[in-house]
Amino acid sequence: MQLKHAIFPISAILIWSGNTIISKMSAGVIEPAAISFYRWLLAGILLTPFCLRGVWRQRRQIRPHLWKVVVLALFGMVLYQSLAYFAAATSSAMSMGMIASLMPLLTLLISSWVLREAPTWGTLLGGMLSLFGLMILIGKGHPAQLISNGVVFGDLLMLLATIAYAFYGVLLRRWALPMATWHLLYLQIWVAVLLLLPLCLAAPYSPVTAANLPLILYAGIAASIISQILWMNGIAHLGASHATMFMNLSPIFTVIIAVAALDESLHAYHAIGGGITLAGVMLAQLIKRRIVPQAA
Repeated sequence: MQLKHAIFPISAILIWSGNTIISKMSAGVIEPAAISFYRWLLAGILLTPFCLRGVWRQRRQIRPHLWKVVVLALFGMVLYQSLAYFAAATSSAMSMGMIASLMPLLTLLISSWVLREAPTWGTLLGGMLSLFGLMILIGKGHPAQLISNGVVFGDLLMLLATIAYAFYGVLLRRWALPMATWHLLYLQIWVAVLLLLPLCLAAPYSPVTAANLPLILYAGIAASIISQILWMNGIAHLGASHATMFMNLSPIFTVIIAVAALDESLHAYHAIGGGITLAGVMLAQLIKRRIVPQAA
């Protein structure tokens, strides 16, 4: 039964991996601020017939939590996706996907700080291993050259984007806002639209064209709505912990799609650095023994 329902999280992760490719394809075709704005505007318009009435009915209960919704939208939708679009100008889709695979590990690390959860041996050892793998990946197989040659700016932006989304996940868990999941998503989308509007207006004019429309449609419909439906079904049937384990497939999917769709070359440092990073992430998820026993 679990294998049957695994199709839900796997499909969601496949769509999100495809969205990394869309981010790379958008570079040079549409301004990062523009596609971020158009994406969430489209998603908000499509969800309005289904969510607006319910949100309006619960407006009194929602009002005290609006500032938290703004913070969540800032981390999860504005910073994460906008930084990813900017990163795509100089980072490869493979590197972006592998850096994004750090998200579960970063979430565990931030949880230890924000939620005061005692860190585990898996988090410590996995973090050190993933850091080493990331140095190999960003240093293109030569970690020592990071000191002399510096870091690819796009890789750094993608790392910041991943950290922002890890904060989003931790805050979402900490606050546990008393509203339906779809209503919370709907509110975040429109807050993101409002936050992104000034950036879109300040950026060079970038209209919707035949070249960038498919990218906007994929990001606004598949990556923003369909993937959410699939992911929530996966959590409902498998539970959050089991569904999250499938996130480890994301860099593998991204590499396959990048090779097929973008003709990117898979180098040894991708396989070695990405493999070590992924091994560290899995180690952090599997070893649950705490370094310091959790207080009662």
